[in-house]
Amino acid sequence: MMKKIIMFAAALLLFHTAVLAQTESERYEQRYDMLVSRLGPAGVGVETVLDNWAKVDSTNAKMLLGRFSYYFTKAQTAEVVSKPQKKYLGMEPLLTLKDSLGNDVYYFQQNVFDDELYGQAIKAADKAISFWPDRLDFRFMKANAYIAYEKESPDMALAFLTSLVDENVRRKGAWEYEGAAADPDFFEDAMQEYCFSFYTIGSDASREAFLALSQKLSGLYPGNAGFMNNIGSYYLVKHEYKTALKYYDKVLKKHPSDYTAIQNGLIAARRLKSEKLEKKYLTMMVKHGPEKDRMTAQLRLDALAK
Repeated sequence: MMKKIIMFAAALLLFHTAVLAQTESERYEQRYDMLVSRLGPAGVGVETVLDNWAKVDSTNAKMLLGRFSYYFTKAQTAEVVSKPQKKYLGMEPLLTLKDSLGNDVYYFQQNVFDDELYGQAIKAADKAISFWPDRLDFRFMKANAYIAYEKESPDMALAFLTSLVDENVRRKGAWEYEGAAADPDFFEDAMQEYCFSFYTIGSDASREAFLALSQKLSGLYPGNAGFMNNIGSYYLVKHEYKTALKYYDKVLKKHPSDYTAIQNGLIAARRLKSEKLEKKYLTMMVKHGPEKDRMTAQLRLDALAK
């Protein structure tokens, strides 16, 4: 009987300790939310709350996210830079002025990073991932940090995403996203968004990253027309129109109604000044395109027939 009483008392103590810790964690969460709402994720007092929160609930997902957000936000300073091009990192200019020769000079806002604080943010992301390896949003948190830091040369971002794609192939269970199970197609859709991010940055290095990630994904997910279209778009932008058409035609062989492949195939055909090819893609547009494009394509076909 005495042994049972001792075991019950020990279990009760453990339960009481867990409830107490949970209550304290909730209190710190409330304080954190209040501070962030008033002062932002790197406001005065936020780090102290996170430190104390970690002492009572070291694996709390929101606390770990808050730790990353604190360092990542604190590491950044906004500055205005001038560039000769009309777009920079996919952004429109804040303003445009003339230089002494009358040429347009474009001004953009960008964030520069304190390397030490940025390093702390990456460490915080790694810690979150180690505690919550199935949380895909934590993986994306790190990928986004790489993209923001590297800007026109997303080498670390590409390497990280490539590794993540390999892990996705190996894993058996579903990913989680923001605490819930992710849909089966969610990963592929998210990777297409990262491909688009690389493309939008617009530098030579980012376009090569766009190609490399798209090629890898196309090989792993041949049923996904988006990745094959990406490769075609890479060559379209490089003015290698015949090569671009090879990839668009591969898409259309499996997916005859794919609008992106038809539309971009039509663009490539016109750049090649080939009426034969133009008629080919116009015919596809008449058959599969939206109503407005079908009408325009038919008018163009009629004009070419005269």
